[in-house]
Amino acid sequence: MNTATEYLWMNTARRREYVRITDEVAQVVRRSGVQEGMVLVSAMHITAGVYVNDNEQGLIQDIDDWLEELAPARPNYRHHRTGEDNGDAHLKSLLVHHEVIVPITAGQLDLGPWQEIFYAEFDGQRRKRIIVKVLGE
Repeated sequence: MNTATEYLWMNTARRREYVRITDEVAQVVRRSGVQEGMVLVSAMHITAGVYVNDNEQGLIQDIDDWLEELAPARPNYRHHRTGEDNGDAHLKSLLVHHEVIVPITAGQLDLGPWQEIFYAEFDGQRRKRIIVKVLGE
């Protein structure tokens, strides 16, 4: 089995942002030389996530609205007693989850017709990283 590991770096302009990273992940897969296998894409921060869904702006806004409804930004999270102000970001990350695994077939990401890989930032405006780990033959 072959493996390859690379890191993508993010520094979003806004506190909450959804960034399509499909092309960057596909480049890592190409460089790895793996033809059949899988790629793990994982946010390495507890206030961010990675997910697969449609790259349609209305849906992205619906996802953001849904997450804000379930984990609203508000001042009274217990976590804020530590001096932080990002309790909602931690909860949003749990809802999205921090990683995805995508199959690789014939040397390419094997995504469905509308599937894209996204990095979800919930406490941005600072440098964070994503690990991309390719495994296969």
